[in-house]
Amino acid sequence: MTALTAFIAGYLLDLWLGDPPNWPHPVRWIGHAIAGLQRVIRRFCRSRRSLYIGGGVLWLLVVGGSGGLTWALLRLLSGYPVLAWLATAWLTYTLLATRGLRDAAMAVYHALFTDDLAESRRQLSYIVGRDTRNLTRPQIMRAVVETVAENSVDGVIAPLFWLSIGGVPLAMAYKAVNTLDSMVGYRTPQYEAIGCVSARMDDAANWLPARLGFVLLALAAGLLRLDGRGAWRIGWRDRYQHKSPNCAWSEATVAGALGVRLGGPNDYFNVRVEKPWIGEARREISLDDISRSIRMLYVASALMLATICLLYAASAGLGIVMPDWAL
Repeated sequence: MTALTAFIAGYLLDLWLGDPPNWPHPVRWIGHAIAGLQRVIRRFCRSRRSLYIGGGVLWLLVVGGSGGLTWALLRLLSGYPVLAWLATAWLTYTLLATRGLRDAAMAVYHALFTDDLAESRRQLSYIVGRDTRNLTRPQIMRAVVETVAENSVDGVIAPLFWLSIGGVPLAMAYKAVNTLDSMVGYRTPQYEAIGCVSARMDDAANWLPARLGFVLLALAAGLLRLDGRGAWRIGWRDRYQHKSPNCAWSEATVAGALGVRLGGPNDYFNVRVEKPWIGEARREISLDDISRSIRMLYVASALMLATICLLYAASAGLGIVMPDWAL
């Protein structure tokens, strides 16, 4: 049994099981730790300068603790190969969000399909940071497609990328970085100071995976007989049409593949945030674009896993021993 087979097992478990809400999950534990530590830091850090420092301490504690504890667990189990393999497979499963993202997007899809706008807004509020109370039907559909596109990188491609480089400990550290950004990395008066370090480090951690995601999603568009040429063209043209250096890569690629326009202004915590438009509105966005974006996610994730397997196979053929981080 090897780490690679554990990674594959974890990937398949994610496709099968998704994210049952009552199951133990390390990312939820990370979220609880962030919430608790943030309250403590705000209690002692009152000035803007001290909140910047406190945000750095928050990042170090959460990321270091997540990666360190994961490494310690696998190290503890290293003398028991079967347990180590099972732990690696389970942790890999918890790191990935392909099925969970699909289920969350389809919950909005089904509400829209039955014309239940209130329920679609409620379901959408679980997966986006923007205010959903007054969104129209096209705005809701656009928000879902954007979420699937962005989280194709954050929730699947990036974890697999870091998993292939540093095993489960590094991938878990990445999930901590990403969770910090999703909880405190906002450019609003409440979070701008304490979340500055988290936002910048998330940009750094996603720099390579976002560009890899552009390639994988464009290939997925071609394989699915969507507009593959448009995915490459719009993905490259609009790759910086976002305040984040990474988000637009995947969003623009999906927008190009579907022939729709994404992005634009939105409200976050009652604050209007102006964002540029991404893509070309060759047609109006439709309900089926949600399922199309999900299919792109699934194919891109499979391509990423296949790439990792090919790298392991090629290294074995060249006599290079890939690090077996888990076992």
